[in-house]
Amino acid sequence: QVQLVERGGGLVQPGGSLRLSCVASGFSFDRAHIGWFRQAPGKEREGVVCNSASDDSTYAADSVTGRFTISRDNAKNTMYLQMNSLKPDDTAVYYCNAFYLQATYWGQGTQVTVSS
Repeated sequence: QVQLVERGGGLVQPGGSLRLSCVASGFSFDRAHIGWFRQAPGKEREGVVCNSASDDSTYAADSVTGRFTISRDNAKNTMYLQMNSLKPDDTAVYYCNAFYLQATYWGQGTQVTVSS
């Protein structure tokens, strides 16, 4: 059974940092393309950062470039999202994502709120 279990959301002040983690099981994580998405109230889900398993290349949306970093630990079947210099506009539910053998898997989502 495929599972993606997220941890690490919460309330943080503007300018602060937060790290999300997502533990995968049920598929070959080291061969999966991975990513983080977010959905703010009243908005569509958008891609934030992603990482390719084939060449380890990384893409980040313009809105988070230089602030958010995706990483993976294949030995632990875990992906991370390090978020620095957080802004109120970063408030959203964050979802981890994995794409493997033409199938897409999603985490349950974790709320990140940036507010003073």
